[in-house]
Amino acid sequence: MNHVQIWRALDALAARKGMTASGLARAAGLDPTTFNRSKRQAPDGKPRWPSTESIARALNAAEIGWEEFAALVVGRDGAGRAIPIVGMARAGADGFFDESGFPIGADETVRFPNLGDDRVYALEIAGDSMEPTYRAGDLVIVQPGAAVRRGDRVVVRTRSGEVMAKVLGRRNDQMVELISLNPSHRPRELAAADVDWIARIVWASQ
Repeated sequence: MNHVQIWRALDALAARKGMTASGLARAAGLDPTTFNRSKRQAPDGKPRWPSTESIARALNAAEIGWEEFAALVVGRDGAGRAIPIVGMARAGADGFFDESGFPIGADETVRFPNLGDDRVYALEIAGDSMEPTYRAGDLVIVQPGAAVRRGDRVVVRTRSGEVMAKVLGRRNDQMVELISLNPSHRPRELAAADVDWIARIVWASQ
């Protein structure tokens, strides 16, 4: 087993229980950031491994044994399917998405419950504009090309490369209104011509 396999197994375990990695940590009585992606590497780039105690507590919270976890480590879990996972910072890079808003440069995947045949991917939330519903490190499942309407939770990418999770407000040929769930963030209005694409959030693991 290696560093990547261990962390992917923890992600798969969280997904099996309908939680994010931070949700699994909370259920295990650990600091919510214990299993976050930011904890998986040291500032100098060296890999950080989860402790045996933290894994044991996670397995206890998920009510599975070491044998089942070992199956997750080697990729023999049949639950769900692997989908691309994208961080917001990388999502802003030019050429990372196709014209519909689906990532073409993601080299990491996470296993989530089957959501049909639609092309979907996972986006890791950054910032606090969608708190308390979505917190930094939570994953949302995004479906490019799905119809969106006022009140939907969406991911928006501007032509300048900014990527954000918001609630879709008013929308017409001239402008798009984006609303934050966090009341400390004021609504934003973007010129329609400045919006690259809008994709609907279809599922969230919390």
